[in-house]
Amino acid sequence: MLQTQQIAPEFSAPNQNDQTVSSADFSGQKNIVLYFYPKDDTPGCTIEANEFTQLASEFAAADSVVIGVSKDSCESHQAFIDKFGLEVDLLADTDGKICEDYGVWQLKEKNGVSKMGIVRSTFIINKQGILEEAIYGVSPEGHAQAMLDRVKSL
Repeated sequence: MLQTQQIAPEFSAPNQNDQTVSSADFSGQKNIVLYFYPKDDTPGCTIEANEFTQLASEFAAADSVVIGVSKDSCESHQAFIDKFGLEVDLLADTDGKICEDYGVWQLKEKNGVSKMGIVRSTFIINKQGILEEAIYGVSPEGHAQAMLDRVKSL
């Protein structure tokens, strides 16, 4: 698992519009709030995405961009955005490379059944590409506000 003050792994993947978004796009210009979530249009993931959307202008004012990542397709991401009016980029990590690089693809247990899945996690990457936060096992409610407070302190 990643730790704060490490250099963040670089990432690049298509967003909901099938346009490639890379960490290099923001280098030296914006902090990145990179959050990983299990699946589009599920209860916890919807709460988290809606809360980030409600605070989108405040993140922008704090020189920060919010990017969600799951293994869903670009089409699934676009449908999720359209359904809830989301204002965050969602990356389609269909091959799981970004999930692996950030250590969020883990063995999870639910109702006595173990299977691999994305552990809800958030990383704050500063303008120099260093991890300011590496939080695994995030609870969705109130998380966006906590991350906004953190980026404001950078």
